[in-house]
Amino acid sequence: MRKTFALMLCILVPTAVFGANDNSYKVTYDGGSVPDIKAGTGLKLFIESNQIRLSRNKADVVTIPVSAVTEISYGQDVHRRVGAAIGLALVSFGIGALMALTKSKKHFIGLTWANADQKGGFAMQCDKNDYRGVLAGLEGVTGKKAVDSEALTVKN
Repeated sequence: MRKTFALMLCILVPTAVFGANDNSYKVTYDGGSVPDIKAGTGLKLFIESNQIRLSRNKADVVTIPVSAVTEISYGQDVHRRVGAAIGLALVSFGIGALMALTKSKKHFIGLTWANADQKGGFAMQCDKNDYRGVLAGLEGVTGKKAVDSEALTVKN
C-alpha cells in the first residue's frame, strides 16, 4: 500500500508543479481593436518583460511591445443582483429581499498602444482575485501608472 501511495505521489506531484507554472491570467475580452475576437471571448493574458500577449487556444491573438503602450486604465461596474434576487424571492421572499441588497462588481482594465503606424486598444474583464496582479504587472513592465476611469471627468 505504501509503495503504491509513493508511486502515485511521484507521478502526481511533478505533474501538478509543472502544470501550475503557467504565468498567465484568464481574462474576458470586452471590446476593442483586436481583429476576429468577439466581446465575451475568454483569453489568456501573458505579461512578459518585453511584450504583452493575448492568446486563445494556445495561439497568440495580439502581441504588444511594452514600449508601445500609451495608457492603462481601470474601472468597475457595480450593479445590484436584481435577477438573482427575483429568482430567489420565488422560493423564499426573505432571502430574496436580502439578495437584492447585495452588489456585484466587475473589474475592467483597458490598454491602448501606438506602435509606429499601428494603433489600437482593448478592454478586458478580470477576475476579482486577479485584477490587482494584472494592474501591478502592466504598470511594472510599462512604467505607466493606471488611470482610474471613474476619476476622469468627461465634458460634452
